[in-house]
Amino acid sequence: MTDFGFSLSKSSVVDIDRTDTALYRRLCELDRTAASCMSCGSCSATCTASSYSGMSLRKVLHGLQRGEDVRPMLRCCMLCGKCTMVCPRGINTRHVLLTIAKIYD
Repeated sequence: MTDFGFSLSKSSVVDIDRTDTALYRRLCELDRTAASCMSCGSCSATCTASSYSGMSLRKVLHGLQRGEDVRPMLRCCMLCGKCTMVCPRGINTRHVLLTIAKIYD
């Protein structure tokens, strides 16, 4: 058999019907602007912590939507506010992150 330098990987399909989105729904109740995020990546591009830790508000919101535990990523945020300044939707990202932390407590 010929090896072409690639292999099949496990499917990355997310079964939304089986995903627990309770934390994301709770976030959207407490801060409606979180639902208006369009995942453009502006926050990730300007994030100081991103280059060192992989922190990204975009990843945090996606993780919540997928029912993942995002607490380790929240600990990396320095709350510098750069992401708030560049958000095209005007989302107060600090408030969103602090609200997520409050939900976990």
